[in-house]
Amino acid sequence: MVGRVLSDHKTVERDRTTKTYTLAGYDLLSTEQKNELINLCKKRLEAFMEARGEAIYDHRRVSVGYISGTLKYEVLKRARFRCELCGISADEKALEPDHILPRNHGGTDDLSNLQALCYSCNAMKRDRDDTDFRAIRESYNYRESGCVFSEIGSERILAQNELAYAITDAYPVSPFHTLIVTKRHVATFFALGQAEVNACTALINNQKNRIQAEDDSVDGFNIGMNSGASAGQTVDHCHIHLIPRRTGDVDDPRGGIRHTMPGKGYYQAA
Repeated sequence: MVGRVLSDHKTVERDRTTKTYTLAGYDLLSTEQKNELINLCKKRLEAFMEARGEAIYDHRRVSVGYISGTLKYEVLKRARFRCELCGISADEKALEPDHILPRNHGGTDDLSNLQALCYSCNAMKRDRDDTDFRAIRESYNYRESGCVFSEIGSERILAQNELAYAITDAYPVSPFHTLIVTKRHVATFFALGQAEVNACTALINNQKNRIQAEDDSVDGFNIGMNSGASAGQTVDHCHIHLIPRRTGDVDDPRGGIRHTMPGKGYYQAA
């Protein structure tokens, strides 16, 4: 990479924490010298871009393929305009949408299969990632015979995307109590891949908006899951509860999910 070459020649210095490069001795320059240097760089860049034209972006087209501006914006917005691996801001390094499961291994352009990466993390991922993506792709299709969520009837599905679906809870604790369920048979949230987490999060937001559009008395939500038998899980297939709440539905809602442990909800009174 260019940064490594310039570092070897002592032209730039690399900050290992932020993974950014600065010109060696830049702090010793006067304001006039800095401005002159910046202007010289801009002129060289403009001359380079004028000479090469759109060809300077060919390396990105090969690796990423065409992704619409609208979809790219949604990916960056979901990531709060920060790299989803190192956390650096888009103000410091250019971010691009990256396929979690690459296209050439069967990945799609669905929003759940995209993440925002800075150019450094994207390059390192390509160079070092030897994951067997075929196994990942095939795992998305796994269903468990006899599992109520693996064999859900299509008539019960309220909404779905590539990797998850939403249904009404069969035993609701409040009106519009909804479950977000992974399509792949997997026991807990902690075993999900990032694309599945993205898919579930998208449906949580989708169903939250639907519920409030249909019932304007809903002014709060409990979102949670039971992971493991000791936490109360009775169906070994990952599902997330989206429970609408309304002012006055209980005498004192303070403590929320802390009430799963008897006597621990009203901690402020202790």
